[in-house]
Amino acid sequence: MRTTIRVVKTHRSFTADFKRQLVKEFETGEFSVLQLSRIYGVSYQLIYNWIYKFSTFNEHGSRIVEMKDSSAAKLKEMEQRIKDLERAVGQKQIKIDYLEKMIDIAKTDLQIDIKKNYDTSQSGGSGRTGKK
Repeated sequence: MRTTIRVVKTHRSFTADFKRQLVKEFETGEFSVLQLSRIYGVSYQLIYNWIYKFSTFNEHGSRIVEMKDSSAAKLKEMEQRIKDLERAVGQKQIKIDYLEKMIDIAKTDLQIDIKKNYDTSQSGGSGRTGKK
């Protein structure tokens, strides 16, 4: 007697509320499609179909392309760039404050006016030089 073992494929059906909940989690940026696929055990193609069907942001006929880790890496890179720029601006502001204080000290203590006087006329220069 010979027995055969057959694998029975189960067809799961999901409610519309469940689909909308997954789409909502994706749209809020809480999870990526790949993360949702792993959490709920649903194929990512099926999740994309639900996004196209239930999403309030995506129009019919438009395509969503999501890079796996590039968006998170790009966000961290941009945050680091912002921190670096803020640090540079802070250093420049300290330098400006220091130089303004030095100008004030030079004016009060040494009676030297370092700031440019706008009412003085410009010099005529050294004149035109001839070509050889």
